[in-house]
Amino acid sequence: MVEQLEQYSPLIAFIMAIATFMQNLDGAIINTSLPAMARSFGVRTLDLSLGVTAYMLASAAVSPISAWLAMKFGEKRVMWMAILLFTLSSFLCGIAQGLAEFVCARIGQGLAGAVMMPVGTSIILRYTPKGDLMKAQSVTVWPALTAPIIGPVLGGYLTQTVGWRWNFWLNIPVGLIAVLAVLRAVPSEPPEGASRLDIKGLALCAVGLTCLLSGFQRSAESGVERIVAFGLMIVGAIMGTLAVRHLQRHPTPILSLEPLKRASLRYSSLYPGLLFRGVFSSAPFLLPLFFQLGFGFSPARAGTWLLAYFCANLGIKPFTSRIIRWGGFRNVLFFNGFLVALSLVPFVFMTPQTPDVLLALALAFAGMTRSMQLTSLSTVAFADVQGQERSRAASVMSILGQTGSTAGVAFTAFCLATLESLHGRTAVGLADLHIVFLITALIVVIGTAGFSRMPADLGQEVSGHMRRNPLQAR
Repeated sequence: MVEQLEQYSPLIAFIMAIATFMQNLDGAIINTSLPAMARSFGVRTLDLSLGVTAYMLASAAVSPISAWLAMKFGEKRVMWMAILLFTLSSFLCGIAQGLAEFVCARIGQGLAGAVMMPVGTSIILRYTPKGDLMKAQSVTVWPALTAPIIGPVLGGYLTQTVGWRWNFWLNIPVGLIAVLAVLRAVPSEPPEGASRLDIKGLALCAVGLTCLLSGFQRSAESGVERIVAFGLMIVGAIMGTLAVRHLQRHPTPILSLEPLKRASLRYSSLYPGLLFRGVFSSAPFLLPLFFQLGFGFSPARAGTWLLAYFCANLGIKPFTSRIIRWGGFRNVLFFNGFLVALSLVPFVFMTPQTPDVLLALALAFAGMTRSMQLTSLSTVAFADVQGQERSRAASVMSILGQTGSTAGVAFTAFCLATLESLHGRTAVGLADLHIVFLITALIVVIGTAGFSRMPADLGQEVSGHMRRNPLQAR
């Protein structure tokens, strides 16, 4: 096993954050470009959903093999090659002249994106002592906080000014710089050696994930499409069950479930962490609808309010580590979880007549509590993961995070579609959005209750909380 560096390397954390930001921004920016792209390709806007689906399914199919690739060929080599493939695929997206070419390029992006996040996380864990893990996570968590918020605003601006193709070409200089930085800054280590490829496990995981996530994504449709969606989810659940049984029995599975025996990873990636990730992923989807369909704001005005939410996300960052060190992971996750639920309550009652100052305060409060909870979850996840488990733990975390995020958006869309149908409307109304915010707050309360059973000393090596407060160790 390769030992961790004695000193924390901010440059490595920053490089991985840039790579993750590029991936997250690409996913958030595309939605604002769909109408313009449809006109350029001569197809319906709805047809371009194939590009979104192709990315997701390609990513889901390859996610289970990322740890094996890292052990087989080395983390550094796999990382820079994945970033290069993502960059090249972004260039191909930008020069695509038709839907088929675009979908193929998006598949390339999905294949690369599935590897970048878990392997990047594994590299950070390798070269970051646990005492400095909060510093690293404070850098690497910002892509998840910022990209979904600024993506639609930036995408709309680029589409209106220089054209939709620049939404993808924006990745080219960023990707090339990231590749060069990885080659220069990340130390070269020999591959750890991988066992024989578990083809059956890979097939079961790939089919289960693609069916499940595809079903989630289509669950908000009506009529036959919804039946197909539920069918895909059932098939995905069955294949997923078979995959888990296979992975538990196989001596060298493609995706090891052993890291889930670690309490830190279990709390942050299963219950209750999975619920929070689903809720947080739905915010960039729900808030624009709230402003545009509920309040009647223009896209530009809605985007401005989203930037206020984004600024609050970042505003709390300088204080996050201090708060965690003072309170400890369990206390922060538990009490801040209730604050997250409380931050959603004002949106249940807001109307277009709500004063701007109250709306701004509500967005700031929601942004700060979300940032604190997500940073705490991401930091504690690997607190008791051992060095030899880092690649496997990162892969499991990535897959569960992707599943939770997709399910969160799908559940929100499903609730809105169901309420719209029950109320006999042809479009989502403000009352529907109020109800969904209330449902989301209740889900957060259910998730927060799970942290009450979290050990008080979990993650103390990372947070330093117990060393500062020995009397609270009990």
